[in-house]
Amino acid sequence: MALFDLPLDELHAYRSRSVEPEDFDAFWSGTLDEARTHDLDARFELCADLGLTTVDVYDVTFAGFGGHPVKGWFVIPAGTTEPLPVLVEFIGYGGGRSLPHAHLLWASAGMAHFVMDTRGQGSGWAPGDTADPVGSGPSLAGFMTQGIEDPATYYFRRVITDAVRAVEAARSHPLADASRTAAIGASQGGGLALAVGGLVPDLAALAPDVPFLCDFPRATRVTDRKPYREIGDYLKTHRGRAEQTLRTLSYFDGVHFAARGSAPALFSVALEDQTCPPSTVFAAYNAYAHADKEIEVYEYNDHEGGGPFQHATQLRRLPRLLKA
Repeated sequence: MALFDLPLDELHAYRSRSVEPEDFDAFWSGTLDEARTHDLDARFELCADLGLTTVDVYDVTFAGFGGHPVKGWFVIPAGTTEPLPVLVEFIGYGGGRSLPHAHLLWASAGMAHFVMDTRGQGSGWAPGDTADPVGSGPSLAGFMTQGIEDPATYYFRRVITDAVRAVEAARSHPLADASRTAAIGASQGGGLALAVGGLVPDLAALAPDVPFLCDFPRATRVTDRKPYREIGDYLKTHRGRAEQTLRTLSYFDGVHFAARGSAPALFSVALEDQTCPPSTVFAAYNAYAHADKEIEVYEYNDHEGGGPFQHATQLRRLPRLLKA
C-alpha cells in the first residue's frame, strides 16, 4: 500500500490523544520496586564450540518480573579486557533471542551487545528460550490481550519489567561500561527501548526503530494489521470494554514513556508502514522529552523500515553518543 496515514508535514505536528494515567509514575515505580525485591542473579556462562572466532559469547540468565528467569546473549569482541559501551537490544514481536551468530554487528563495531529474550514469545520467526509462567484471563491468540483486564495483570507489565532488569543485568558485567549504555530495538523492540528510556534515567542513548506499542487509541483505529488488530478483534467479541481496555493500555503507551525520555535519541519511521503506522511513531517522537532527538524517514518502506540502511546510520551516530 502507498501512503495511507497523515502527510509528512502533519506527522511532524501530530500529537497523540492517549490520556496519561494520574498514577503512571507510581504504577511503574511500584512495579520495579517489587521486581527488585528479587536478587537480579545475573549469570553469564561463556559459550564454547560456536565456531565464532571474532567474538566471545555468553549465555545469560537473569531474574525479571516476579523473579522469573529470563534468557539473553552477551556478545563482545574476542579477547576484550577493558569495559566497552553496551547496547541492550530488545526483539520484535513474536521473535526470540535466536542463535548467537545472528548478533555479530555491534560486537564487530567494538561494542558490548546484550540481547534480551522475550518471555513467552520466540516462536513466530526466531526461536526463544524464555517461558512466561504467569497465566491470564481470556485472551486472543497472540500477546496483545493477555491480562488486558487490568494494568497489574497485563502481559507487557512483565515484559517491560524484564527489559529494565535486562539493562541492570547488562551493566553488571565487568566488561560493560554502565555509563555508556544504550537501548535499541525495532518494532516491539523499539517500543521496549522507549519504555526503558522512560524508566531508566541515566542511559546514554536510545535508538527505537519503527517502534510498536505507541499511541494505542490511534493505532487500534488506523490499521487492521496485526498485532494491533488483536486488540480490535478482542473488543469485537468483548463489547463494551473499549474504555477499560484503553485505560489498561495507557500504562504501556510509548507516548508516555517518551515524555520521560532523558537520553539523546535516534528514531526511524516508514511512511508506508501498516504494522506501526507513521502517525503512531511520530506521536512518540513528538512527545520525546530530550532535546537531542532525530528521526530518519523512509518514505517508500513498509514495516521493514530502514533495515540495513538504518543500521548504517546507527553505526555512524551511536558511537558519538556513547563516546566510543
